Amino acid sequence: METVQQPLSTEVPAGVTPAKKSSRRKIMRQFELVELVRGYDGNADEDLLNRAYVFAMKAHGSQVRASGDLYFSHPVEVAGILANMRLDSASIATALLHDTVEDTSATIEEIETLFGVDIARLVDGVTKLTKLELQSVENAQAENFRKLLLAMSDDIRVLMVKLADRLHNMRTLQYIKKPEKRRRIASETQEIYAPLAERIGMQAMKDELDDLAFATLWPDARESVLNRLGQLRKHDTDLIDRIVTELIATLTEAGLEVEITGREKSPLSIWRKMKRKNISFEELSDIMAFRILVDTVPNCYAALGVIHGHYAMVPERFKDFISTPKPNGYRSLHTTIFGPEQRRIEVQIRTSEMHEISELGVAAHWAYKQERRLTDGRQYRWIRGLLEILEHAAGPEEFLENTKLEMFQDQVFCFTPKGELISMPRGATPVDFAYAVHSEVGDAVVGAKVNGRLVPLRTRLDNGDQVEIITGKGAGPSPAWERFVVTGKARSQIRRHLRSRQQKDYIDHGRDMLQGAARRERLEVGEQQLRQVLTGFEQTSVDDLLAAIGEGTLRPRVVLEALRRSQRVAKTIEGESAEKKIIELRRPRPQPVPDGRETMISGLPSGMAISFAGCCRPIPGDKIIGLVRTGRAVAIHKSDCATLSRHADDNSDRWLDLAWNADCTEAKAVARIRVLSRHKPGSLGLSSTTIGKHGGNITDIRFGAKTPDVFEVIIDIEVKHTEQLDVIVANLRAIEVVESVERVEG
Repeated sequence: METVQQPLSTEVPAGVTPAKKSSRRKIMRQFELVELVRGYDGNADEDLLNRAYVFAMKAHGSQVRASGDLYFSHPVEVAGILANMRLDSASIATALLHDTVEDTSATIEEIETLFGVDIARLVDGVTKLTKLELQSVENAQAENFRKLLLAMSDDIRVLMVKLADRLHNMRTLQYIKKPEKRRRIASETQEIYAPLAERIGMQAMKDELDDLAFATLWPDARESVLNRLGQLRKHDTDLIDRIVTELIATLTEAGLEVEITGREKSPLSIWRKMKRKNISFEELSDIMAFRILVDTVPNCYAALGVIHGHYAMVPERFKDFISTPKPNGYRSLHTTIFGPEQRRIEVQIRTSEMHEISELGVAAHWAYKQERRLTDGRQYRWIRGLLEILEHAAGPEEFLENTKLEMFQDQVFCFTPKGELISMPRGATPVDFAYAVHSEVGDAVVGAKVNGRLVPLRTRLDNGDQVEIITGKGAGPSPAWERFVVTGKARSQIRRHLRSRQQKDYIDHGRDMLQGAARRERLEVGEQQLRQVLTGFEQTSVDDLLAAIGEGTLRPRVVLEALRRSQRVAKTIEGESAEKKIIELRRPRPQPVPDGRETMISGLPSGMAISFAGCCRPIPGDKIIGLVRTGRAVAIHKSDCATLSRHADDNSDRWLDLAWNADCTEAKAVARIRVLSRHKPGSLGLSSTTIGKHGGNITDIRFGAKTPDVFEVIIDIEVKHTEQLDVIVANLRAIEVVESVERVEG
């Protein structure tokens, strides 16, 4: 956080706008913070808290935040967030001190001298990372997350303080002037910090982080959902109260003492569901959730029996997280019913202790299990998994991609033959399961049994499946696995293994190509001669040089020509400048880089032309396959294109496994969508404005079927990536007059 020096005063500094003037709030005083901590921890270290408060206040001095508040208010607010979660004194002191090392003249050594090794270690783990001179924001984000991961693996409290720090920064995000900076921080919050909060069970914090990020990233969509919820409340003002009253009466009549609360689901969860299911707000049914608290675990199941006995249950919507808790410790019964007044509602049943843990997650252990405080981050399987991804990732972008895969998706729970519970993202396969057990098991998979029956390795696993992995000596991952695995760990391990195997194949192929070219030109080439030209080709070893030849980035003839020249020039050039001149002569002549759309695609043979299939209209982000056609350009199709079924029996040599280049971000491709809108003035204008607002360029528009109430329009949009298209589609669905939006082919 950037700071500026101003005179230490309770008066509003000159030049601060009235909005910032009114934003300055009273800072929690020293004794108030201590009393707050003592209220839940009678053994709180008051001396530590007092010393940390005074040290931080003096260190930050007259610094102010973008909001106009004294900077010292930030660490105090972070400490207050953690105190409300009832964390220990060391965590509260760390919150007070967490910015002193970066933003003031204080040092870690000084913190260690004054507050001890434990506090210094925590502060060092949470300290904001120094600015990194990396090539891109994505790289910097990955590097920041890597450092955070390493710190929290030693002590989970590092993550908890970091999350509280991010929460307060998000609450004051509106004071940052640059819109692009606000969006970057909000995006990082939604992609990294909110999923991390969920992973350690801090659901209340996760929900607030998500909503604050949603308000910054998609304000129009959020406002639209809030307006719809407001209209719903107007039409049925006391609906939630009526449902709660009937549920209480039903359960009380059965002899159960319960506490029930009801709420509307968050705008973000509603928007995501509309986006995921391609439905309008009016088509949503279960936008309300009700929580039933009972006193014991047996009464959880008793309450479930009463609810299912009185109301019809929605099939496949029951989940028992009491018998199989989530990896973050969450326990509850979930069911969806056609409840009172024939409303479809979600019901969660749990004890008061389960509810405390569901809201506070790891933090709840300081309240319930003082003797078993969970500080060592490495005890969490998911953190160990992320550390393995970190170890094997080829670069920061791959690491960030795979960790997002690991954190974002819903969970599915499966068992080993010995009964060990393995949790994975929904959609996981036996290959994901094998890598979750151990990396070596994953590398050696040859088959799998699910519930005693042999199944293909791409089979999607369901909750409760028992999975037996069959391994084979000398087996190894197939490149095809990468197309269907869903866990970050599996993907990073497969890529690591394939990179290693591919490198060996390139070396062998390069050696064969060079030896063949040398035989044709009747030259004898050995490793000693090749070492003489390494510098000229910017290679560090003979294997690297051979791999470049095998990969096709270096031609054997160019290497042989460099060998001839270096040997010829070495005989004729003498003096101190000889080495420099030889190196210049060894450098290969620059090869022309093909221009056009083929530079968007990796995996193509050199110089091969391409065309994008009109039947499926692939755009960057789609999984793609190339179809080789005699005398014509390679046709690029989406991998799930229906047209490809006609060529299923073709020779496998005609199929190319392709991917989009990472550097094709500025490329444009045309996607087609179908929008169904109500006949209202300005409805088409709203759609086109929304598309333009989110960077899409309409290249063609045609009207389809019409009725007195609705009309269909087909729109071709030029976009950079599927992510941009998804954003456009989601925002179109949020428009009140829009009934449905879908991507179409052909």
